[in-house]
Amino acid sequence: MVGITVGENESIDKALKRFKKKYERSGVLKEFKKRTFFVKPSIKKRMEKMKAARRAHRIENME
Repeated sequence: MVGITVGENESIDKALKRFKKKYERSGVLKEFKKRTFFVKPSIKKRMEKMKAARRAHRIENME
């Protein structure tokens, strides 16, 4: 559960911004999207391989 405490003199905009940042970092939305639909194991494996290849390519280009 994500929550924040709002300071006495803190504006609502600042508090909302802090909440959104905390919500995004907690990974709640990412987990929700992952669970909303089923991905076949073969497709999941293929996606992980593609991610690893992209990551390796990015690291290779940085050097």
